[in-house]
Amino acid sequence: MTGTVTPRAPRGSRLRRVLGIPATRGHGRFITGNLIDSLGNGMLLPLGLLYFTTVRDLPLAAVGAAVTVGQLAALPVVFVAGRVMDRRGPRRLTVIANVVSAAGFLSFLLAERPWQIAGAYLLVQSGINSYYTAQRTLILHAAPAAETRSWFAFTGSLRNIGIGVGALVAAGALALFGTDALTWLVVTAAPLYLLAAFCFARVPTSPPPRPVPTSPPPQSVPEEPPSEDRAARARSGAGDMRRYLLLVTCNIPFVLSQAMLSVLIAVYATETLGLPAWSASILLVVNTAMVSTLTSPLTAHAAPGQPRHTMALGHVLLVCAMLAFAAPALPDADLPAWPTLVTAIVLFSLAEIFYSPAVSELSVTLTPGAARGSRQSLYQLSWSAGNIAAPALFTGLLDTHALLPWTVQGVACLLALAVIPALKSPAAQGGRQQT
Repeated sequence: MTGTVTPRAPRGSRLRRVLGIPATRGHGRFITGNLIDSLGNGMLLPLGLLYFTTVRDLPLAAVGAAVTVGQLAALPVVFVAGRVMDRRGPRRLTVIANVVSAAGFLSFLLAERPWQIAGAYLLVQSGINSYYTAQRTLILHAAPAAETRSWFAFTGSLRNIGIGVGALVAAGALALFGTDALTWLVVTAAPLYLLAAFCFARVPTSPPPRPVPTSPPPQSVPEEPPSEDRAARARSGAGDMRRYLLLVTCNIPFVLSQAMLSVLIAVYATETLGLPAWSASILLVVNTAMVSTLTSPLTAHAAPGQPRHTMALGHVLLVCAMLAFAAPALPDADLPAWPTLVTAIVLFSLAEIFYSPAVSELSVTLTPGAARGSRQSLYQLSWSAGNIAAPALFTGLLDTHALLPWTVQGVACLLALAVIPALKSPAAQGGRQQT
């Protein structure tokens, strides 16, 4: 008697499942576009202030004010981008966003006065805001529905890899050629956005399927009058909007936490704790390495099944990270700064690993219209506004007291944690509750 032999999965397929990586065949252009776009971000975004203060010999205060004005002026672009996405689709908006970013960075070469710098950053930030308004919905349109969560995690890893490589390229160029390399970095990196636009333009997409009811409504239940039906739909729409606004609110503490890496850590480590200037760079390398390598496998094998539960885990880890960051500055604590900060950045990185894919998934699936431009505009506004507010907020808190930034941020994460249960959708009449 001959038994049935179950074919073994190819070794590459087994390794991919262990690493939590989705099936990538046929998605090369999408992957390349994400890598190239983030490579340009890593090369250019951290160097804008340095470029204008060094190459243009402008005072730091004037450049900083011009950058802030340009970024603030770009805030309304998220709503324009949402309307464009609803009319033209996320792929078209992603292409436009990369072209605008390329134009913005190339305009650095022409900007010599503060108002011109503000105009350049208006273009740059408009491209960034438009890109991230479209990017999450584009994942839904480009990736298989069964692998949505793994694609969010994998895309986050790709972006961290690209940003890290771009930062290393910029650091190497500056180490070899000094600040003379800044102009060449702009000339070389800005066209990368055009190449990314070309890749995204050729990504095959299809709208995700709409959910199909599992069973027809019982025939014995009489239909509601049209007026009652419209009222029920209005109540449902208002409830969906409230839940989505809660998601946006829960995300703001995470956005501010992310901004801490670039705004606060270096100043805190050097001026408050007395560590050498390179210490913050080492902490950033640890963060980038962990997020790049661990996001996909931990999302696949260790994250809770419900995205909102994973968000809650992320906020718990952020609270622990804030306590660890604050610990060396506690009076009479006598804790060694280095081990404590390394522990803090590990907790911080784990929070990012769990939270980021989960909130990205919920941002496009929490409510029936979540992937539309109007909702994505609201979600992106939390990122744009938080990143603009973070420098003034955290430097002001640190000037007041060394423990204050970590205390305020920890409390904000606890408040978000308390709100997360309200993201659960109400149960349908006689049905099960949804995520």
